[in-house]
Amino acid sequence: MKKLKNEKELVKKALALGVAYGENRGVVEFEPTDSATDKLEYIYRLLVHDGIIQPLPAEQVSQKAIQHRLAMWAARQ
Repeated sequence: MKKLKNEKELVKKALALGVAYGENRGVVEFEPTDSATDKLEYIYRLLVHDGIIQPLPAEQVSQKAIQHRLAMWAARQ
C-alpha cells in the first residue's frame, strides 16, 4: 500500500463526502459525538455495500487500510 502524498487531507475530504452521501441516501444520521473512526468505518462499509468501491480482503481490513481506501476514493471525486 503506497501512501498518498496528501493522504491526511484526502481522508478529511472522504469523511465529508461520505457523511453527505450517507445522509443524502437517508441511511444514516451522524451525531456530533460520533468518532471519526466510527464514521470512516461506516462510510467504508456503505460504499462497499453500494458497489462504489472494492472491498478489502478480510485479513487486510484495518483502520489504516480503510483510511487509505477512502482517501483514494476521495481523490477521484
